[in-house]
Amino acid sequence: MKIEGRNAVLELLKTDKGVDKLLLQKGAEGSLRKIFALAREKNIRVQFVEERALAKESEGGRHQGVIAFVSEYEYADFSAVLAGERGRRFVIVCDGIEDVHNLGSILRVAECAGANGVVLPKNKSAQVTGAVIRISEGAANHLQVARVPGVNAAIDALKAEGFWVYGLEADGEDLYGCDLTGDLALVVGGEDGGLGALTRKKCDKVLSLPLAGRVNSLNASVALGIAAYEALRQRR
Repeated sequence: MKIEGRNAVLELLKTDKGVDKLLLQKGAEGSLRKIFALAREKNIRVQFVEERALAKESEGGRHQGVIAFVSEYEYADFSAVLAGERGRRFVIVCDGIEDVHNLGSILRVAECAGANGVVLPKNKSAQVTGAVIRISEGAANHLQVARVPGVNAAIDALKAEGFWVYGLEADGEDLYGCDLTGDLALVVGGEDGGLGALTRKKCDKVLSLPLAGRVNSLNASVALGIAAYEALRQRR
């Protein structure tokens, strides 16, 4: 797998994940100094190449002078997502997020808001790729992401573990009137259909954000960001 972009690669190098090699653009050594220094510190093989070589290797066209070659992304066990201090655990569940840009943004929000991890279904969902890691600005490298056979079984397991599970949908209760402390799981639905019918039924509550404009919905990652930071505010 290839990870592109300065922030994504820099965050990768701050972890213990294995890196096979780095391609750095000739002439850009100064702006890539931190990346080069970390790579040397970790004895990672570095090749300096012309920009056209990077452009040829790039999968997204946004390499910013650096591409890292790594093994495929290693997903966490579901149990790792449940780990943490009881009464303070916070998990994000994705129900049919198929757009890589949304998934990357969700992972970035989850990491920044202090979530313990993110749960993805194995089917009908975007997965963690090099593009998703770049879009997350490297946040995916610092986050436990678990894949499960089905979201509904994961929700059952979360509730059995003592989590309150709240779905995010346009016609729910007011988010700002809900207690978001304690062990919490926020479920965000897909870009087109929102939460699945059974998923919605399994949630303890369905919450929504007040909308004062003419558009009747928010992007999935934006809505999650607002909800996650309201949870963070209440839990501080």
